[in-house]
Amino acid sequence: MPTLQRQVASTDSYNYLLFLPDVLRQDTSYQRNETQQPFLPTILFLHGAGERGSDLDNVKKQGVTKIVELQPDFPFIVISPQCPRGQYWNVERLSALLDEAMSDEKPQSAYASYIDPDRVYLTGLSMGGYGTWHLAAAQPERFAAIAPICGGGNPQAARKLKNLPVWAFHGARDNVVPLRESEIMVSALKARDGDVKFTVYPEAAHDSWTQTYNNPELYEWFLQHRRQQAVG
Repeated sequence: MPTLQRQVASTDSYNYLLFLPDVLRQDTSYQRNETQQPFLPTILFLHGAGERGSDLDNVKKQGVTKIVELQPDFPFIVISPQCPRGQYWNVERLSALLDEAMSDEKPQSAYASYIDPDRVYLTGLSMGGYGTWHLAAAQPERFAAIAPICGGGNPQAARKLKNLPVWAFHGARDNVVPLRESEIMVSALKARDGDVKFTVYPEAAHDSWTQTYNNPELYEWFLQHRRQQAVG
């Protein structure tokens, strides 16, 4: 099967894979106008620790990047950065990545004008689940909804996240990232009347992401949400 995702080198942030839906890949003259839906929804996907390094093909092993290689009609633009080996997701660098991807001034961002800034969704697994919680807490105003999988965060950040739709996922038998990590964040959000859903897979171990990303309901849920005003 041909590669559907192109590799983008970044001098300011992370290198990343860029997936473009059929409507953009097949029709380079695609133009926004008043009668079409003017922008496309976008997912920022953060991989786990096992996909770190300098080979972007490794990012395709799990998660949304794996899904889109098999689904050319996937209806989102997908941005999938790669974290260097031995490092963890950095909020400042991820923020710079989004700035770059959504800027028309960068040659590699020729499709930036098609990213709907009100429908940018954030998700990640394991190390990327932690990255999802931390990036969303630092910049909740950037995202329409988030889906952290088998990760954890700072419960004190619930104040910043309480108006951001969250759907968290975890395996009950996870022996790498304890279920308690997600439970703490979900409890903190519920205590502040946050907009939060929580799915626990009773039989799943650490891999709670395969069935999550294979479930069309996740993407339908994303599309139900648009970005809200920042919470102080």
